Amino acid sequence: MFVRSMLAAALLVTAPSAARAQESEDTIAAPTLRAQVTVESDVVRIGDMVENAGTASQIAIYRSPDLGTTGTLPIAQVINTLQAHQVIGVDTRDIKSVSVTRLARILEGKEIESQVAHALEHRSGLGEAVNLSLTFDRDVQDVRLEAWNNGTLQPVSARYEPRSGRFDVSFEIANDTNNSRTKLRFTGIAVEMLEAAILTRNVDRGDVLKASDVVTERRPKAEVGNDAAPRGHAVGMQMRKGLRAGQPLRVADLGKPDLVQKDGNVTLIYEAAGIYLTARGKAVDSGTEGDTVTVLNLQSKRTISGTVVGRDQVAIAIAMPRLPPADTTSSIGAAETEAPVSVASRNSAQTTSKAE
Repeated sequence: MFVRSMLAAALLVTAPSAARAQESEDTIAAPTLRAQVTVESDVVRIGDMVENAGTASQIAIYRSPDLGTTGTLPIAQVINTLQAHQVIGVDTRDIKSVSVTRLARILEGKEIESQVAHALEHRSGLGEAVNLSLTFDRDVQDVRLEAWNNGTLQPVSARYEPRSGRFDVSFEIANDTNNSRTKLRFTGIAVEMLEAAILTRNVDRGDVLKASDVVTERRPKAEVGNDAAPRGHAVGMQMRKGLRAGQPLRVADLGKPDLVQKDGNVTLIYEAAGIYLTARGKAVDSGTEGDTVTVLNLQSKRTISGTVVGRDQVAIAIAMPRLPPADTTSSIGAAETEAPVSVASRNSAQTTSKAE
């Protein structure tokens, strides 16, 4: 009886004597085993596993599982461990095993990569974080931290060397406890990527790009430059120089397609107020809409300049002669003043016909 009283005193916090309990009609709660246990520290204590463990609550009996993992203990092993620390009379409630989970804060690898990219954004000439491709010196995997690390992942330093592309970023995580801040550091290489139109075949100067000739790929900015051409801009445009398959397209490589081809047949259009004439011609130069090209009038055998206005169409400007001003001081009637105007119109038409 004496031994049992001594054991109870060692297990229960401030346990009253049996006589005093009867006098106050207080009932001492029996120690009860928990089926599921969660801990934050690296050790499991009796108080974590047993309710109403009394003074034995702070005794460490197991090492905790790894951060963020769960371990299982057979009930027989648990009872033996408790008895070794003089914890007896525990109500097991027919539990077969006890699961122990160690709480943790998990930083996913993708989250870390995103935070590093944002820390480097617009630093030393880099662009948007979404366009940065990061290669870490060590593979970035999920990081498990103690559960008390409840602060934000705050960058405290970020360095980037444009020539080598190397970066060095450090973070700190604050907490609501007295523990020091957790520090994390990541190093590697950062490359800014851009979406660019990439050729699927070899092209020559003058080729007009079809939809099947171009695909969109992400390429390093250093490779495509600042004037990378998007695919939507490239399709339907004409190459200004030859390029090989797999090369990115720049805006400077493209131009509007030629509507007039050198040595091709064209229609010459002479148009002015009240006059619209066409003639057959031959292009001496190639040109797109709005370009000034040299053409040969096949009827007059004259070489002239005109403006490309459509597919195989060149507009020729007509120089119209000026009409003499009307004499407002004459008192002659309207019938007499109309004749010179008519003559001037006929002369104009004849001049135009000769110009062709």
